[in-house]
Amino acid sequence: MEFDLDKNIHEKARLLIMVYLGIQPEKKLSFNDLKEFTKLSSGNLSVQIRNLEEVGYVEVRKFFENSKPKTEVILTDKGKKALEEYLKNVEKILEFYKNGG
Repeated sequence: MEFDLDKNIHEKARLLIMVYLGIQPEKKLSFNDLKEFTKLSSGNLSVQIRNLEEVGYVEVRKFFENSKPKTEVILTDKGKKALEEYLKNVEKILEFYKNGG
């Protein structure tokens, strides 16, 4: 049996980012909300978001609100589909384990 886990999602920090974005009604969050949830440093979070952005799983929007810079991270349709496929594969692995192979 073959299990295909998307290496772009599988890393812990990227998985947390994807899952947290995936459960949001609007599929988007501010950089600061993601930082608080993941407990990553700003630099590490930026790198992980950039990795996800490069493969098209998230979109990053930067803008000003009340003269303050804001960064918003949005889960793309491609990212949502990739996350759902990743989670299906994890479920297959768990079933395989529970059934003893």
